[in-house]
Amino acid sequence: MAGDEARSQDTADVQRRVRVVLGEVASRRAPADRARTDLAEQTPVGEALVKGLMRAQLALALRLSLVVVAGLGSLPLLFAVAPAVGTAKVLGINLPWLLLGVGSFPFLVAVGWAYVRFAERNEQDFTAVIRRPEP
Repeated sequence: MAGDEARSQDTADVQRRVRVVLGEVASRRAPADRARTDLAEQTPVGEALVKGLMRAQLALALRLSLVVVAGLGSLPLLFAVAPAVGTAKVLGINLPWLLLGVGSFPFLVAVGWAYVRFAERNEQDFTAVIRRPEP
């Protein structure tokens, strides 16, 4: 008899259980940032933001490529204008070979380092625009 009463209480407890659904939690979330939403949904505003970043990166690449062209392109011009520089020797090696063969590599590494640094700065500025809270 005692066992039957215990079983009937267990079934009564099972019937009283209520399933809890956390539907209200989803509706209480903070509204999404507008700029992030524009980027994720590829709206015209998001496209304009991405195109602005791409334009800044392209402008940076063009400016630094002009630095490389001016830096390395001016050497043959220097040798043509001042033939004495073109025939000079340092440590038994012609100066043009030293400048173009050895001196150009540190110059290119420096320009590459500058490009990476400025490109990362452009991306940080872009991220700051995206994360900036709206008024």
